[in-house]
Amino acid sequence: MIPSWVLGIFAAIMLVVSAVSAARLVAARPWQGAQRAALADIDVAHLLMAIAMAGMLTPALQTLPDGAWEVIFAVMTAWFGYRVVRDARVSGARALAGGHCAPHLIHAAAMLYMFMALTAPAAHGSGRVGGMSGGGMSGMGTLQLPLLAFLFALALVGYSIWDLDQLSGPGASGHYSLATARAAPAGPVLAGVGAAAGAGAAAAGAPAGLGAAASSATASALVAAEAPEIAQVPPASGPAAGTGVLAPRVATGCRIAMGVTMAFMLLIMI
Repeated sequence: MIPSWVLGIFAAIMLVVSAVSAARLVAARPWQGAQRAALADIDVAHLLMAIAMAGMLTPALQTLPDGAWEVIFAVMTAWFGYRVVRDARVSGARALAGGHCAPHLIHAAAMLYMFMALTAPAAHGSGRVGGMSGGGMSGMGTLQLPLLAFLFALALVGYSIWDLDQLSGPGASGHYSLATARAAPAGPVLAGVGAAAGAGAAAAGAPAGLGAAASSATASALVAAEAPEIAQVPPASGPAAGTGVLAPRVATGCRIAMGVTMAFMLLIMI
């Protein structure tokens, strides 16, 4: 039995997340170019998930029919699955452990699971989670495959703890930056090429400035030739490196709030 005011608090948090995500989309103006749109899918995902969870927690906040949400989250799961596979080609298993899109894939898949696996009475009532009367949760349904719900909840809590750690650690402002995540493997290559080019220029008696220029040119050529998908990543000066509402910490805070809320919902529906 969960008091309705507890559900109302979580629903209010989700409304705040949806408002912040909408503000980030407006401030980033992703329609003005590919660089600004690089991370817009994350804010769109946050906006839709927050609206859906608010409606699941409080029937008065419901918007779309359940079937429409299932289609939306199926598409979202497929999209972030593609993004994770693409990131894994660059950074390997790191894309799954702490990559840029893996948390969003888990979030989208968990939302799809909740909408598809919830049984009566809430599935045909006034709301998925909030279809209760009075001050408790007696009218809610339960989830099929409860072990899967528990595993989703563990993954969500794990990613939330990871996000909290990154927020409090050094360099948190660049965490989950697409450019950082996808360009990171090029670091050792660039360093090695730069050192080799500098040494070659020194051996030939070239001026130090020329050696540095040769190092930069050779490194750029190697990245373009060997890893074109890295060379084409938008620079970190885009929306992910913004300030104010566009600061990465804001997006990470939204992700933490959604992860905790989603885990809570999964556990009370087991």
